[in-house]
Amino acid sequence: MSTLPRGSTVRRDAGLYGYERTLRRHGIELIAGVDEAGRGACAGPLVAGAAILPSGKAGIVPGLADSKLLTAKARERCYDQVVRRAVAWSVVVISHEECDRLGMHVANIEALRRAVAKLDVAPSYVLTDGFPVDGLGAPGLAVWKGDRVAACVAAASVLAKVTRDRLMDELDGDWPAYDFKTHKGYITPTHTAALDEHGPSPVHRMRFVNVRRAAGLEEPADGPALESAP
Repeated sequence: MSTLPRGSTVRRDAGLYGYERTLRRHGIELIAGVDEAGRGACAGPLVAGAAILPSGKAGIVPGLADSKLLTAKARERCYDQVVRRAVAWSVVVISHEECDRLGMHVANIEALRRAVAKLDVAPSYVLTDGFPVDGLGAPGLAVWKGDRVAACVAAASVLAKVTRDRLMDELDGDWPAYDFKTHKGYITPTHTAALDEHGPSPVHRMRFVNVRRAAGLEEPADGPALESAP
């Protein structure tokens, strides 16, 4: 299923909790949001989060928004609130090795499925960010920019982002030459310079063209640092 229940609509100005309110008016109470962090990074793990927020005031998370729009401190505050308020929540970590083995799209889908399956309470409906995901065990809807317009997806994005940032901070201690604590494994001039100087670390994703190039497995070329073909 990839539509809202028959007869239901969500106004563009409904606010962050509009999708949940609409679904609950149709008797759907346990609504999970799921999102990932780190898909576009060329180093470190992929992390997916899932969250079911309660109805009413208990489910209103102060300051909640798309994790990418929040400062690091604001994300940490929201993380604590989501963990405290959620009916159920989960995070799943997909290692860089598994990302290389599966490819990023398949790894991303697998991470989202695992995050929903790991919830202590089975959802009645699942909202995903941007594209539909089958195999979630419940009907659902892909919401364009879901982490900006659906509270449960925003909560999931915060869980995933904070968890992954903490992991990248730990990896920075193991591999300080790459400055993972600053760029979290995404491509920046500093990261590119470190790759050029040191080559890939053991936690870089070898499917990415820029990493393969730094390892001497690809000819130098202009263009973005995209994942290579399988």
